[in-house]
Amino acid sequence: MSGRFSGSVVLVAGGTGGLGRAVTSAFLEESATVVVTYRNQPEWEKFKTAASAHAARLEGHEVDVTDEAAVRQLVEKILSKHSRLDALVNTVGGYAGGLKLWEMETKVFEQMLNLNLRSGYALSRAAVPAMLKQGRGAIVNVAAKAALDHAAGASAYAASKAAAVAMLDSLAADVKGTGVRVNTILPSIIDTEANRNAMPKADFAKWPKPRDIARVILFLCSDDAKVIQGAAIPVYGDS
Repeated sequence: MSGRFSGSVVLVAGGTGGLGRAVTSAFLEESATVVVTYRNQPEWEKFKTAASAHAARLEGHEVDVTDEAAVRQLVEKILSKHSRLDALVNTVGGYAGGLKLWEMETKVFEQMLNLNLRSGYALSRAAVPAMLKQGRGAIVNVAAKAALDHAAGASAYAASKAAAVAMLDSLAADVKGTGVRVNTILPSIIDTEANRNAMPKADFAKWPKPRDIARVILFLCSDDAKVIQGAAIPVYGDS
């Protein structure tokens, strides 16, 4: 076990999901204290049991990260208990596709904006002031290849991911020179159980693995990446 993040406090939004679990586990293995948000209680309980060796450094909170007040209260709790927040990783997101724009219900468009854009807005809005006060911190937001590659039938998804990249890029410019760094990663289809079930005939071998993406995220949160600011990094695997 490496101690690269020993003493660090990390918030992983969606930390029990397919990618979130890998990110949380990687931080725990590198000695960080990790606070995760989740929406599915059984999923949290299962993950907490599996991570029992690191139980003393793992905390979970059932929070809707599109709710600004709830996110602000969570960050206040973290600061009250730990007096710091060193990194924020947002793995929350959703996908809706296969519909032409004029056939899509407006509620689907709004759902994509909430999950893929508003979550990063609410989390960053709550975390940045604390990071500015301490003079350091790292934020990594998970967007998608679709932010750049706008396929047919994915207008709401692509728009929400593209907007998220633009928002985080602008935020990176806002905090330039403060010791706070903001970056984005752009996965293609991630090799998760949910994606395999949704696309059983796909070639899973070409999809990037959660653990490999997690390594990129940890690098971006580490001092080794101190010169990387405002980047949108592709993590496409072979797809």
